[in-house]
Amino acid sequence: MFRIRFHARGGQGAKTASRILGSAFFREGYEVQDAPRYGAERRGAPIFAYVRAAREPIKERGNITEPDLVIVADDTLIGIPAAGVLAGISAHTVLLVNSVVSAEEWKSRLNFAGAVLALPASAEVTDRAELPFIGAMCAGAAARLVGVIRRVSLEAALRDELASLGEEIVARNLDAAGASFDSMALHAGAVTEATEKAANALAQPDWITLPFESAAASAPDVFGAATSVEVRTGLWRTMRPVIRHDRCGKCVWVCSTFCPDSAISADADGRPQIDYDHCKGCLVCVAVCPPHAIEAIPEHAAQAAERKEAHA
Repeated sequence: MFRIRFHARGGQGAKTASRILGSAFFREGYEVQDAPRYGAERRGAPIFAYVRAAREPIKERGNITEPDLVIVADDTLIGIPAAGVLAGISAHTVLLVNSVVSAEEWKSRLNFAGAVLALPASAEVTDRAELPFIGAMCAGAAARLVGVIRRVSLEAALRDELASLGEEIVARNLDAAGASFDSMALHAGAVTEATEKAANALAQPDWITLPFESAAASAPDVFGAATSVEVRTGLWRTMRPVIRHDRCGKCVWVCSTFCPDSAISADADGRPQIDYDHCKGCLVCVAVCPPHAIEAIPEHAAQAAERKEAHA
């Protein structure tokens, strides 16, 4: 199975590149997965997209942790730990960087045992999210590096994915993808499928054993020792739960148990009372009350009613 990751910034076309490459693999008879993973979901933020391709049904799911090929559309991401560009790479991995810095320099800087290749970097632009046609370039280079995708399949996949943008944009992307495809001619087939690991060779999960605690220790209780009873979290509330005692069946164990802040307790007569200093207005009690005796009203309306009553 081929496992490929594209790293870029939001707006640079990593998602588009993965779709183009995935479609090209599919045209060559492969089973394919391709998907983007977003972080902050804003322009310029680090994102990545991945492609899996195999001749058999793909049963893996989730992120690619041991990639065969990592493609970096923007070399400024390499120094950002949160971008995860170098996560899981090994001597088997091929690293392709779009950069004005040479492949040899990157190999030295990263002290990387695997192969490092460089794409001719696009001209510098003010907005790094606007590297022109970088998604098509990355897809074209990847198609040549895996060695199993023909140029005709790459071009057809690109046309399918970008058809809605118009023929002029498609033509310019085809030129960019074709140039990248040709630039990797000396390295065609450099990316190979990793040997599959047997299940018994996989690392065991790091289990954390938690001791059992009594309810008195683990249940929420703002009035317990070392809690934040002085923090009036009721000030966060926008909706206020109000108990209709004419409907209440005194099943206080229900609403008090589900209250995440233990803000409901029983009075001397067994009726539930709400501590509005600490009730955040989550309205869980409204949802779980069996006789529907708890209603939700806007906090501003409740406060207005209180002021009116105080001045009556």
